[in-house]
Amino acid sequence: MITAIVHIDTEAARIPEVAAVVADLPGVSEVYSVTGGVDLVAMVRVREHEELADVIADRISKVRGVVRTQTFIAFRTYSRHDLDQAFALGLDD
Repeated sequence: MITAIVHIDTEAARIPEVAAVVADLPGVSEVYSVTGGVDLVAMVRVREHEELADVIADRISKVRGVVRTQTFIAFRTYSRHDLDQAFALGLDD
């Protein structure tokens, strides 16, 4: 699984609409409205590297209200939450 973190700049008045449309796109697992230098952050998860262009360049970038995107490809995941789930036996503490 390939994970990409996509920073999305939008027209200010269209942030909620853009977020809703992007969240419904195949390959997009989550969309966050954030503070800082970008308006939205989308998590894209695909099986093949080539699928990134389909999701990001061909779909996200063409959503009405998207001004620009910047994509970061994840090499590894470091998440305590994921590790705890991987080693959980299903027993209550």
